[in-house]
Amino acid sequence: MCTAREGRWGRKQRALLCCMLVAAWEAAWGQLRYSVPEELPKGSFVGDVAKDLALQLAALRDRGARVVSADRTQYFALHANSGHLVTAERLDREQLCRLVERCVLHCELIVEGEMKVYEIEVEITDSNDNAPSFREAETELRISEMTAPGSRFPLAEARDPDVGVNTLQSYELSGDEHFSLSVQVGADGEKRPELVLAKALDREEAAFHELVLRAMDGGEPSRTGTARIRVSVLDANDNAPVFSQAVYAVRVPEDVPVGSTLLTLTATDVDEGINANVKYSVKKATHLASEIFYLDPETGSIRLLRSLDFEEGDSYDLQVMARDGGGLSDTAMVSISVTDVNDNAPEISVRSALNEISEDAPPGTVVALLHVQDRDSGANGEVRCSLAGDVPFRLRSSVGSYYSVVTARELDREEVSEYNVTVWASDGGSPSLRSSAVLALRVLDVNDNAPVFAEARYSARLPENNAEGALVLTVRAWDADWGQNARVRYRLAEGRVRGAPLSSYVSVQAETGALYALRSFDYEEVREVGLWVRAEDGGAPALSSNVSVRLLIVDENDNAPQVLYPPAAAAAAAGAGWTGVELAPRSAEPGALVAKVVAVDADAGQNAWLSYELAKATEPGLFRVGLHSGEVRTARSPLARDAPRHSLVVVVKDQGRPALSATATLTVVLAEGVAELLSELGSAAAPAEPAGSLTLWLVLAVAAVSCLFLAFLLLLLALRLRRWRRSQLLPPASGALRGVPASHFVGIDGVRAFLHSYSHEVSLTADSRKSQRRWAADSCCNTLPARPPPDKAAPLLGEDAAGARGAPPDALPGNVPSRRVRRDRRFPRKRQGSCARCEPYVQCRAEAAGAAVHHGGEERKERSAATSPARSARSLACCVGGREGCERPRGAELQRDGEVGGNVRRRGRSRGDIQIGRR
Repeated sequence: MCTAREGRWGRKQRALLCCMLVAAWEAAWGQLRYSVPEELPKGSFVGDVAKDLALQLAALRDRGARVVSADRTQYFALHANSGHLVTAERLDREQLCRLVERCVLHCELIVEGEMKVYEIEVEITDSNDNAPSFREAETELRISEMTAPGSRFPLAEARDPDVGVNTLQSYELSGDEHFSLSVQVGADGEKRPELVLAKALDREEAAFHELVLRAMDGGEPSRTGTARIRVSVLDANDNAPVFSQAVYAVRVPEDVPVGSTLLTLTATDVDEGINANVKYSVKKATHLASEIFYLDPETGSIRLLRSLDFEEGDSYDLQVMARDGGGLSDTAMVSISVTDVNDNAPEISVRSALNEISEDAPPGTVVALLHVQDRDSGANGEVRCSLAGDVPFRLRSSVGSYYSVVTARELDREEVSEYNVTVWASDGGSPSLRSSAVLALRVLDVNDNAPVFAEARYSARLPENNAEGALVLTVRAWDADWGQNARVRYRLAEGRVRGAPLSSYVSVQAETGALYALRSFDYEEVREVGLWVRAEDGGAPALSSNVSVRLLIVDENDNAPQVLYPPAAAAAAAGAGWTGVELAPRSAEPGALVAKVVAVDADAGQNAWLSYELAKATEPGLFRVGLHSGEVRTARSPLARDAPRHSLVVVVKDQGRPALSATATLTVVLAEGVAELLSELGSAAAPAEPAGSLTLWLVLAVAAVSCLFLAFLLLLLALRLRRWRRSQLLPPASGALRGVPASHFVGIDGVRAFLHSYSHEVSLTADSRKSQRRWAADSCCNTLPARPPPDKAAPLLGEDAAGARGAPPDALPGNVPSRRVRRDRRFPRKRQGSCARCEPYVQCRAEAAGAAVHHGGEERKERSAATSPARSARSLACCVGGREGCERPRGAELQRDGEVGGNVRRRGRSRGDIQIGRR
């Protein structure tokens, strides 16, 4: 006994172990099976998917798991927080599985992050939610009174959609003793009720009999359905209708039009009259068949009420009955088979798909998971999938009817940034049906392209003397990438120009690539600037490229010609051996070379082309200048009447726009030898002696007047300050000196202070022994002539210099060196007669306290002997208005601008200018 128990226990363990192994194998292969009863509410628990598949809840949430079904209605859903499979709709087994006993629903669990599919089967078990029901609640039977006891009459069967014990189990009859119930069980297990006549009928006793037929199922609790049967007792009818066939079979295609007649039933009755009138009816049919087919009771034709669908049902069985007017009937079976027609195109369902993919994704990357099915059968349901066009993707078969779309090669966003991948599915029908699905996929950019400049090299021409910050040119680079990777920034490469950093000459705008000049260029210093501009994108890591930029400085005419020979006045003064005079023999032939003007221009090109022309000459027509050579030649032979000394002004011009020019002055002496040349120069320098003292006295007079006016102002200011101070210290009544003018308090001390506080600078000519003062034409004292007398020729610079070098020091009067002085500051013109007192005393003699001697722009200071107090007082008295101590030169004439003069500049520390002739 113990052995038997141990054997049974071992068998149970082995069975349990086998079940566990089967469950583990199914879970490993991604297939789960669950069983739930029908009529569960929405959200009811079905199974723990996460536990059964050994999936982590966090992974399910992060990777986007979801449940999909091939049906149009989704009956299940996945609870992301718990990993449970729950119902998404109310489940009714009778609606879901009408024609099958075992109701199983299929769905798939898709984990999008892993691109994996797990199949799930859920069996819907039946519950006793339907009671048996009869097609007609009331049924009328007509039975002849001649019917023998024991006769059987088929009754309408009850229908119960439930299965198993919950379906129809038994019938009961109540109501009359003349009838009893007999239940026949067919080969298919169906129970068919029959009414059995237990006792002979007598129409005269009872014309009608009321019966109740009850159908019961086996559920807990049991459900029942009833039908009322009314039996009418008729006269005798001894022949029942007979069908021409016991079974009618017909095959129709599923695309047969609605309203078509599928077949016609035929039943005959040999009786006559009302007993031969046959009526057709459907005795037994499924609910779906009753909705699809219609049996005409008069003609027996079966017509189609709505379209057939092979996928919904491929065959239908009807039990039909023919009844005559006497109540006799016959039954037959009708079998309608539906043939499949390729009327369903393949269906493509995108279970999971990526919207974006990086262009550096490796080949074989899954971008979409597709499910393909065809509701047709046979060859019509065989599906072939393909991709349209030349795309870098391919299809790979997965589990069951699933396909994966994977990359076939590396992607390049710069070639194609977006893909619309079209997936075609075709069945094997004739003609073949096809359908498509489009996958939109955007390619994400990777920084794999460096910026590319629009040109291989850049060059620009920039005029010199440009404005600081001027735009030179703009470089442009494009990056084939996208977004931040395509954002290009520019910068200059390191470099130096003339020892200075390149960044101090030019700069580049980082965003636009505009190149700006930071300083004004000079063609004479920098003629060309070579640099490199780098374009760098915003990727990580950043990619860059360089381009060379050549900046050519264009010359402008900003330099005037510079005369090298003859040298300027300053160079002439500094040079020891140059006298400034060119010698031309009087016996020179026409075209003889006298001198050559040499000039250069710092510009380049056309701006440096020089031309020479004679602008001024003492004797026009005697000399000419070569246009391009600058050679001064004789235009004709000198004549005896030609002056011995000639001054030539040569203008040197460049070819720029506007043209710039410079002048050169040549002194040409017509002489046969050096002795004649020296004598000519000495005679020209002699008349200039008497003008030296006049200039000095004029300077002293101006200084004296200025000092007096400054002293007067200072004294007036001191009196004002003193009066104001007294008004602050003394009462207002003390005003004894209120009416005295301030000018009464000016004394000699103020005049002396005014004189000592004012200084003058005198510019004198070089190499001249004699100087003359020259008053401006608009001077207040109109005593000097505006122009030199026509009978006296203006001495030349060379003559003055020669006279200065040739005469001994004691030849000058008073042994006092004199200089020719030219005043720059001119005095405003006064009315006629306003300076009558100053005219007799304007020329005074005095020694200069100090003078600034200018030789060609360089200042040289010379100091003379200190003047005696007596002379200073005499000069002051002369310029203020007295006659004492002044000498009025007789017959002195002044020379004008033809002579080389100096500049007298007066600078004072007072705020006002003192003009002679105003006071």
